Amino acid sequence: MAVLFHVDLDAFYASVERIDNPDLAGKAVIVGAVPGHRGVVSSCSYEAREFGVHSAMPISQAVRRCPAGVFVPVRMDRYLEVSRTVMNILQTFTPELQQISVDEACMDMSGTERLYGAPPEAGRRIKEAVKAQTGLTLSIGIAANRYLAKLASECCKPDGLYFVKPGEELPFLDGLSLGDLWGVGERTRERLLELNITSVQALRAHPLDILCSMMGEAGGRYLYRACRGEDPGIFASTAAKSHSLSSETTFERDVKNADTIRRTILELAQQVMHRLLVENLRTNTVVLKLRYFDFATTTARKTVKHWISSSDELYQLALELLAQRWNGCTAVRLVGVGAANVAAPGQAIQGELFAEDFDKRLKVEQTVSRLRQKMKGLKLTKASLIDRHGT
Repeated sequence: MAVLFHVDLDAFYASVERIDNPDLAGKAVIVGAVPGHRGVVSSCSYEAREFGVHSAMPISQAVRRCPAGVFVPVRMDRYLEVSRTVMNILQTFTPELQQISVDEACMDMSGTERLYGAPPEAGRRIKEAVKAQTGLTLSIGIAANRYLAKLASECCKPDGLYFVKPGEELPFLDGLSLGDLWGVGERTRERLLELNITSVQALRAHPLDILCSMMGEAGGRYLYRACRGEDPGIFASTAAKSHSLSSETTFERDVKNADTIRRTILELAQQVMHRLLVENLRTNTVVLKLRYFDFATTTARKTVKHWISSSDELYQLALELLAQRWNGCTAVRLVGVGAANVAAPGQAIQGELFAEDFDKRLKVEQTVSRLRQKMKGLKLTKASLIDRHGT
């Protein structure tokens, strides 16, 4: 039987800020733009969420909802450093680790019972190891597939552990609301309510052809599988050791704002480039993934004739793909950035004519990475992650 763990670090950015500054403990921490300037919330603590603050929310709205919040700037280099530490810990439990984003991962723990005990016991060991070495808490969902494991991790946050036992998948799902189904956003819920579908059980009563006629082909198929506990393909199946790697983000609410989407792509590009550097890998191909409000999913890729040497270059190539696949007004629920055709140093590619320029740019990225590792209090932020109006 497959045993999948979905690991989700709790309020990751805000939690890292608290570790570095204990005075923030218990306060409503909001990571993102500075109040009074243009920008959005990147992450926030659970105390801030109680005021209705959430990621991708305009910072001006966050200030109105939580005026007593502590607003701190994004320090992506620091988050990537801590993320890598956590991922290294997770890899000591299984080599079958798929990093999904800076704060999420899927672990295939099938067949590890003799090493770590039953799934709940293994989950407790993982949580204890991460807490002991980083001070961070995480939530773990355990199930027979990635989708159910993701739902289980969401329902037990923060600092939770939930095991969907074999045979209990449908009762687990029926205990959730439609809004708890991962990927079912506000617009989809409104459409379902218009159709008098008010529960997961009611959704499951509708045949596939009816759902497709009501919600569109992509949306109908997604919902049909999701309400039955089948994995509708929420994450790419690429493993960490394969010839590609990626990072993606699902917005809490569907997003149309171009600045928010571009900023998210930049953060994802930084994550991907950081992983390439840490794993001593190179790529010449960028992949962009978009999932729209209606569940329709598209991917695009671009291959260049040289090794990509920086997160900025990765970002610019991803923006070119965005212009091809997004019309600027369709609501987006998920964005992913990936690197394909990944290779180890020494492997040549046709058309590598500017090795000197590549080496120069690469050295800058490597220097930043080393500074981040050696000087843990140093704040390094990409200029393009700083709001152009001063944030």
